[in-house]
Amino acid sequence: MMRASFEWLQAQWPAPAHVRTASTLRRGGVSATPFDTLNLGDHVGDVPDAVQRNRQRLHQALQLPSEPCWLNQVHGTRVVEADVWTTPPQADACIARSAGQVCVVMTADCLPVLFCSREGDRVAAAHAGWRGLAGGVLQSTVSSLGLPGSQLMAWLGPAIGPEAFEVGDEVRIAFTAQDAAAAQAFRPSHRVGYWLADLYLLARQDLQRLGVHAIYGGEGCTYSDEARFFSYRRDQRTGRMASLIWLT
Repeated sequence: MMRASFEWLQAQWPAPAHVRTASTLRRGGVSATPFDTLNLGDHVGDVPDAVQRNRQRLHQALQLPSEPCWLNQVHGTRVVEADVWTTPPQADACIARSAGQVCVVMTADCLPVLFCSREGDRVAAAHAGWRGLAGGVLQSTVSSLGLPGSQLMAWLGPAIGPEAFEVGDEVRIAFTAQDAAAAQAFRPSHRVGYWLADLYLLARQDLQRLGVHAIYGGEGCTYSDEARFFSYRRDQRTGRMASLIWLT
């Protein structure tokens, strides 16, 4: 979608109408190179005023009911309630059970996962890079939502794709040691001892083990689509996109 040059994606899933989502793209903001232009991360070296102006554009374009619950993400598994925090909480997922509370995670290759209940009475956003997935961030998020997986649906937002995400043996071992089926998400790279990993498949496997079978999204590649997405693996010094979910 586009409004006043601000661009974003919406989750394509059969969620109730009062569940709102957005996943921003890299265009439509004011940040200069290499953060051009819609950088929403205040921890990457961008000019603070530019980040603030971009967040204001986000708020206005999406007509958000409140300030998003910005997190200090650390590739962990802690989940917090979306609320007004004096400082960003150190966490990698947040949940909301009331209208007007906005959950958000920032990414630039890692996988954003949005959740909602089938009844539309609770939502969540999780930051799932490989460390978070291996550590159990999706399990923690589902547990915090307090519902069986069968009563939830999930949307996988833009992440680095399986043709670009090269990892070492230690990453493959971290997953296959927990579940041998995870080997399906790795195939040999051209370099000995390295693998091409499929974050989308690893997340789907995780969610299915948790009983979440209504899984949507999981397309595209932040690394290869430079026109639309920031990518830390591609550029190192770059901006961050935001994936948001809230109830109206």
